[in-house]
Parts: sequence; structure tokens; C-alpha cells
Amino acid sequence: MIDSTRAYSKLVAAFNQNDWPRVQQRVTQLLAVTQNDASVHFMAGVACMCMHQMPRALEHLLKATHLEPRRVEYVAQYACALSLTRRFREARLVADRAMTLSPNDVQTLGTLGTVYKQANAHVQSANAFRRAVALAPEQAIHHLNLAYALNSLGDAEGAEQELETCVRLEPRHWYAHLLLAQLRKQTTEHNHVERLHELLQRHGHDPGADLLLNVALGKEYDDLGDYPPAFEHYSRGKAAGRRIRPYAFTRDEAMFEALHRAFPSADAEPTMAGDPTNEPIFIIGMPRTGTTLLDRVLSSHPEVRSAGELQNFPTLLQRASGCPTALLSEADIAARTRHIDWRQLGAAYLASTRPVSGETPRFIDKMPHNFLYAGFIARALPNAKIVCLRRDPLDTCIGNFRHLFDQESGFYDYSFNLDDIGRYYIQFDRLMAHWRKLFPGRIHEVQYEALVENTEATTRELLEFCKLPWDDACLRSEDNATPVSTPNAWQVRAPIYGRAIGHWRHYEPQLRDLRWRLASAGIGTAG
Repeated sequence: MIDSTRAYSKLVAAFNQNDWPRVQQRVTQLLAVTQNDASVHFMAGVACMCMHQMPRALEHLLKATHLEPRRVEYVAQYACALSLTRRFREARLVADRAMTLSPNDVQTLGTLGTVYKQANAHVQSANAFRRAVALAPEQAIHHLNLAYALNSLGDAEGAEQELETCVRLEPRHWYAHLLLAQLRKQTTEHNHVERLHELLQRHGHDPGADLLLNVALGKEYDDLGDYPPAFEHYSRGKAAGRRIRPYAFTRDEAMFEALHRAFPSADAEPTMAGDPTNEPIFIIGMPRTGTTLLDRVLSSHPEVRSAGELQNFPTLLQRASGCPTALLSEADIAARTRHIDWRQLGAAYLASTRPVSGETPRFIDKMPHNFLYAGFIARALPNAKIVCLRRDPLDTCIGNFRHLFDQESGFYDYSFNLDDIGRYYIQFDRLMAHWRKLFPGRIHEVQYEALVENTEATTRELLEFCKLPWDDACLRSEDNATPVSTPNAWQVRAPIYGRAIGHWRHYEPQLRDLRWRLASAGIGTAG
């Protein structure tokens, strides 16, 4: 018989030291004698979460919240675990429950703010981070997180104030410097070039500084029209990023080949139809092609709501496949998905989008990389509309090179090198041709340049494809108050402009090899 009091003390000590294996060892001992101690289940859940044992984490944290439903930190960590498993709808609802318990500690509010951010609930995220800032104004991270939420809501001035506070408190928050560069178009009167150079000179040995400060400098020099140093800093930053995240294009090449094999022909369509809903409109395409602008135009329609960049469909497809590793990394995707009930998958996807999608007849799922999943979407949701935004290939490629994507996602590892970006674009172009051949009439392609230069005609064609009546509001996307999950939110809140068309020409000398690679694949670019 163990001494439960002593064992519990050792559990708490291990938990406070973040010694997760020892926590699990102590939990096993204690649960042998007591199954209903909420604090034991809570510590077990956090340990499992930190060790990426998510099914067990969810089990323990759910048990803790059942045993002590008013312990706000238990509810918040359960919401966090749900978010980490991409169950964002459930995570948001649990976070709402936690907020009703009036959390008053910074850590819990920070957790809830992050859950809301990942669930695209930016108003709630800002509220949580405001309370965290009020409780701990000296902690820089909460100012950074609040700034991100405020920028998403269109409050660029408030976001700038929070970011400046963040870097004043902790100058080595490198990401805050990048957000400041991205927050607005920099001018000769208002920029951060001198400060960024000083920081880079002192901290350039830090891999994070090397990456983020160089990309920030690239952005600011680009804004100032000084393109040679802009390209130099982009190149330095992206090279630092590649050192942090080693990458070989053969990985993505194998993924594209596996997708082609999984959909060999239209005759391979499953006999079981998907869910008949016509609510979803998927906006897909290469990143940095204007998908956010297209989302703003379409969601300005009174019958359409933007649900943001949802990861729901890939997550549910992964779950339905039962594949223990990433589905798209499998060599035989067809075998992994052959047993899927497509109607059930479509219905599960629709349910997972509530409550963000349920207030209008139609909603937009704007996750650009869903172009990889277009064939599966066509099967699971045969009446959903799929819209692919295309842009001049060179503008697309240099746009990917100039941007620093989410480093936690494996989707963007190609983006640190221009040659890899060109290879990836060729595979994207080839896959889209494959989807068009297999699913004729299912994918409507919109050219970015046409959307900008002939907005009304292009939008009318888009609405006709989506079976939506014309509405003049679609021509006033700058009036759209929907939050925007992009650091460059100021761009999509401005009236539609054409300044970004042909931006690649500023880097023409550096793009000769890229142009040759694209041309060799039969992909034409502007002359």
C-alpha cells in the first residue's frame, strides 16, 4: 500500500518541475488507489499533452472537468487539448465555458486567448489577452498576442501600440519586429530600418533573429522601393529559416505523385455519394495569390459568411482514414481512403464548422492549401463550390519567397528557396490540371489580375458559379468588417488596387533561373 499523501507531494513536485515522465509515473501510482481525484487527472492530462499523447490527455482533462467543473484552469487546459487536436469547434465552446468562470490568472487567460485565436474567434481572443495585459502589463508576450488579435480586427493603431510595448519590454521578441514591419506600408518618414539593423548587428548569431529580422528588413526595404537590399535580406532570412527547418523537395514531390495515383481517373469515383449540402464555398490556391481579397469580396455578399482558414476538412479526412501518420505522406493514399464513408465525412465536416458557419445560407472555407484536398472535397461534398485563385506565376513565386509562413506547419517548407518554390508551383499547376480533368465544372478559376482590373465582371461570373444573386456590396469589400487572419490585414481592408500586379519585375535580375524553370515546364509568365 502506497502512502498517497507522500506520493501526491512527489507528483506535485514533479509537475512543478515539468518532469512529465515522472508525473506520469506518480499518476499511475495514485490512480491505483484513487480514481476520482480531479487534480491528479489534471496533472496527468497536462503531462500527456506536453508529451504529445493527445488521446490520453483529452481523457484525463475531460475527467478533471467532470469532477471539478468550476476549476477554470482545468476547463482551459481541456480547451487547449481540443485545439491541439484541431477540434476547434469544441475547443471554442469549452473556452466559452471557461470564460464564464471569470478566470483571473494570466496563464489561464493566455491559454484561452490562444485557443480563441486558433478557432478564428478574434473578438474573444482580444478580450482574453486584454485581461491578461491588465493583470500582467510587464509580460511582453501578452502584448504581442493582443496585437495580433487587434490587427485581425482592423485596429492597426492599437496593434502597433501593443507591439511597441512588447519590444520595449523585451527587444528580443523577434516576431514582434516582423509584425511591426508587416502592419502597414513603411515610408521614409515612418520605418524601423535603423532599429532592425542595430538589432541584427548585435543578435545576428541568434537563428531566430537571423530569420525574422532579415525578413522584416526585406519587407521594409521593399516598401521603400529599395529592391536590391530587400532581396538580399529576404535571401539571408530565408537561408536562416532553411537551416532551422531542413527540407528536400523530394518529400513534396512524392506527396503530389501519391495524390495523382490516388485519383487515376474519373471512373475511379466512389459509388457512395457525399453529403448533399451546398453551404460550403472553398477558396483554394497557392498562398500569396490574393485568396484573402477574394474571400473579402465574396463574403461581402449578405448570404455568405467567411469562416476563415479552417483546417477542419484535412483533420477530419485524416481521422476518417485511420492513418497513424500524415495521410498525404502515404505512398498509397487510395488504399488508406478506400473505406471512407464520404457522406459521413461531409456531414462531419459541416457539423464541425458550427457555430462559425451557421448564420448565413453559405459560408467560405478559405484554406489555400485545400487545393491538395480538392479531390476528396469533391467526393465528400459534391454540391460544394470550389474556387481556385490563380495569379501570374512569377508574382506568386516571389510572393511566397517574400513571406514568412507559419513555421509550425509543414505545408510551407518549400518557401525558403526560390528554386524549391518554382518546383512546388509546377506541381501545383499540374495537380490543378488533374483536378479539372477529373471533376469538370466543379472548380471555378479566378485570375487575380482580372479580379483587380475588372472587378465587377469577374465577381458576376463568380457569383453565377456559386449560384448567388448579384449584390453591389461585393464591389465594396473594403467595407467588410469581418476579422482577417493575416499580418497584412491593412492591404485587404483598402479599396481594391492593382499596385501588386507585376511586382516581380522589381526582382527581375534575381528571377532568371526561376523563369527558366517555369518555362521549361511549359508555364508561361508575363513578358
